Amino acid sequence: MLLALTCISLACRKAAPNGELLVFAAASTADAAQEVGRDFEVETGHKVRFSFGASRDLARQIRAGAPADVMMSADAETIDTLVEAKLVEPEDRRPFASNRLVVIVPKGATAAIGVPRDLVGLAHIAVGDPKLVPAGSYAKQWLEKESLWTEVEPRIVPSLDVRAALAAVEAGHAEAGIVYRTDAARSSRVRIAFEVSPDRAPTISYVAARLARSEGGGARRFLDFLTGPEAQATFARHGFFL
Repeated sequence: MLLALTCISLACRKAAPNGELLVFAAASTADAAQEVGRDFEVETGHKVRFSFGASRDLARQIRAGAPADVMMSADAETIDTLVEAKLVEPEDRRPFASNRLVVIVPKGATAAIGVPRDLVGLAHIAVGDPKLVPAGSYAKQWLEKESLWTEVEPRIVPSLDVRAALAAVEAGHAEAGIVYRTDAARSSRVRIAFEVSPDRAPTISYVAARLARSEGGGARRFLDFLTGPEAQATFARHGFFL
């Protein structure tokens, strides 16, 4: 596993071939983003290659010199750190989607989980690592608002990204998980125990940006396409909010 992750990390640092855009994107966008990428290629002729992972880890790779052209983050704060590092111009950042948190359990689970306090009685709760994964950070903020974080923290199983948290619940390694609604919807091996009320959860904002060192106009054109009606319809079809 470690070797595989190392290989992925090294691959991210390789420059895309001439004329190809390298897009770093949050793991939760994978299905929709790849569809958008194919549509963008058809419309513009620009080839797109994606590297998916935890937003903050991808940003770390960019700060270390990874030659990405565009970053699609599951939160605004990660893009803001790239603006502060002068790797993104403020005018080149754009919100493009939103999401909601849900609590999931394995499909055949019999434990009654219907309200936030029910999480306190579980032994293992899969969540994206709050230090690296926006979904995990959003989950922590929600649990803090519910005054449950201190009680729940010892039960948290931090995952590499939100898809890994989903996989942990699918495999039965955790009795529950906190993921995005869009991730839960793609799995036949989990069910949604309850959806986090939007008025109790932090605002979830996906933000994309062109990297300042990206050459040519392809990256800015991709941003235009990403926030245009065709791509927005794709994200809506995959369950994202606009």
